[in-house]
Amino acid sequence: MLNIIIVEDNGALRESLIDIMAAEGHAVEGFDSAEAFWSGGNIETVDILILDLNLPGEDGISIAHRARADHPGVGIVMLTARDAPDERRIGYESGADIYLTKPSSPPELTSSVEALARRLKQFRPEPKTLILDCSTMTLSGPTNRVALSAAEVEILAEFSRAPDHRLEISRIASLIGGNTELSKAAIEVRIVRLRKKLMAAGISGQPIKAIRNHGYQILHRIDVV
Repeated sequence: MLNIIIVEDNGALRESLIDIMAAEGHAVEGFDSAEAFWSGGNIETVDILILDLNLPGEDGISIAHRARADHPGVGIVMLTARDAPDERRIGYESGADIYLTKPSSPPELTSSVEALARRLKQFRPEPKTLILDCSTMTLSGPTNRVALSAAEVEILAEFSRAPDHRLEISRIASLIGGNTELSKAAIEVRIVRLRKKLMAAGISGQPIKAIRNHGYQILHRIDVV
């Protein structure tokens, strides 16, 4: 599973792209402008950016420049109507790994993303491992050990067992107190506290990611002892 962000100002196309990539099992977020992306996206946890070039305000070329400068390991796919040779050259020079022209078929897009992900994986370090000790109710990370509540131990243990470390909101609610009607706001409060504890253990960036129409995902391996 990849964490993918799509920046595309055409709402119908953006939602279509989100559906295509989500159907492949990826975690996907969409934004309609560079401003929305920089304020609402988390570049530190993104595997691949899919960028339109003709955006309101800051364009896709500028986004690629900034993303590549600050996060050299991110994959960048440009999906645009600009098909002139000079436009392609500019796209690659700005940091694109793959340059696709619209309309691009879903199989071409998904195959390109998967091929890029395979190449990038060779050069990326493995995520930092967290050690969850259920007997002492502690979590050990790269720099520190933190104390956990009983509910937090249960949630982290469940994340460790879940496919791709993802849990649905209803499952988290049942772990917190057996109340599947617990409000999303109350669950978010618990997740925020848990994020802070993971960061206190030495995990940088965003250790727990919200997954569209699903729940949450922990972005680091957890070993339970």
